[in-house]
Amino acid sequence: MSTSERGLRQGALGGLDSVVMAVAGSAPAYSIAATTAVLIGVVGLASPAALLYCAIPMLGIAWAFNYLGRADVNAGASYSWVARALHPSLGFISGWSLVVSATIFMVAGSLPAGSLTLSLFSDDLANNTALATTVGALWFLAMVGLVIAGVTVTARAQWIMTGIEVGLLVVFAVLGFAHTGDGAGASFSWSWFGLGGFGGVGGFAGGALVAAFYFWGWDVTANLNEETEGRGRKAGFGGVVGVLLVFALFEVFTVLTSMLLSPKEIDGNAANVLSRLGDIVLPGPGGKLLIIAVMLSTIATLETTLIQVSRSLFAMGRDNTLPKAFGRVHPVRQTPVFATVVVAAVSLVLFVLSNLLGSVGSVLSAAISAIGVQIAIYYGLAALAVVVAYRRVLFRSVSNLVFIGLWPLVGSAFMFWILWEAIPGLEATALWVGFGALAVGLVPMAWYWAKRVPYYRTRSLEHFTEAEPIPTPDGEPVPAAAAEPV
Repeated sequence: MSTSERGLRQGALGGLDSVVMAVAGSAPAYSIAATTAVLIGVVGLASPAALLYCAIPMLGIAWAFNYLGRADVNAGASYSWVARALHPSLGFISGWSLVVSATIFMVAGSLPAGSLTLSLFSDDLANNTALATTVGALWFLAMVGLVIAGVTVTARAQWIMTGIEVGLLVVFAVLGFAHTGDGAGASFSWSWFGLGGFGGVGGFAGGALVAAFYFWGWDVTANLNEETEGRGRKAGFGGVVGVLLVFALFEVFTVLTSMLLSPKEIDGNAANVLSRLGDIVLPGPGGKLLIIAVMLSTIATLETTLIQVSRSLFAMGRDNTLPKAFGRVHPVRQTPVFATVVVAAVSLVLFVLSNLLGSVGSVLSAAISAIGVQIAIYYGLAALAVVVAYRRVLFRSVSNLVFIGLWPLVGSAFMFWILWEAIPGLEATALWVGFGALAVGLVPMAWYWAKRVPYYRTRSLEHFTEAEPIPTPDGEPVPAAAAEPV
């Protein structure tokens, strides 16, 4: 089956669209607002270093996605790549990990979208759980509607939301550095970027566990590679550029937070340090403007997460590793409407229950704590897959060895190390929910494996055809992988 016959709209997105999607997926304003206080609480003034030394292996993973996307243009991304480079069962688990983590995040992200919207009018309204749940559900349904409308409509919405978000962050970053002399925090030091501030391996591990998941979400570009022009090249490169851009924003605002806010202020505004920064940098409207940035960031990442999970389910349905209905697309909009509606319905039900029923809410809270388990699995497997898939050309040049060998391998090792470090610190409920959600995926995997669907006997990604050469970093053509199952 050719790519054009698979149903998704080919070439609907360009290279800049991919960059915007990658930035939106990482949700810079939301990540900064919700996680900066946690990171500083764990490693203090070494927070910029934690982000830096997490960004390095994360870029290795982005390079892995870049080159795997060139070899196999597939909306399933790691689900397809890991299956063909390592093993089909690992590929399915990789895809299922994304589906589970993305669904949990959509449940977790909808309430902040509602409460942030209400906080623009009144703090009392923002603290009303039922009202925040209702508004969050409405925002989520609006994003579902945009995704169903088609990928071009989705991209236009992301340009608007992410453009305003990033524009506000850049303006406040510039204004913030003009106020650093008046801040109640620490004086800047280049030692904040060194390894000496962690107090040992344990401190570094604690910082890495928090810092790694600032970046999650940029890989939505990989799930859109069938719908992006350039046969995987622009989608993959958009992911790399997106990681670099959000890393710069993360570093700038972490430094500003340490310089402008005292430890007491950081702790007292842990839920949204950006709002407090806005009040200091631009007294009056500043706090509200950055609340708008965080709100748009949260809503935008709900949309990109829905795109990721719907495209993953679409690829699974197309391969018949899940019911074939998931692999259908709307004849006009050319988007997987059935997969989108099913995952949206499940997420919406879980979201409402989690915020209205305490017991369900506590279980979902534990599941959110375990999201890192699923992320580490599919990132780590994909980074390992590129090394295996391209192993015959790794030593053709230094650039090949670095960009599709050593750097992704470091990224893979980093993610599995994070997984190893995270497990002992998780509560029993988080472990049961986190790994239990993955175990549920073993049921359809066993069922369709027993039915001998073609996915479970696909041609290895190293078995190239001579049809369309793919340039490696040194410019030498490497034949593209066959997209057809044997």
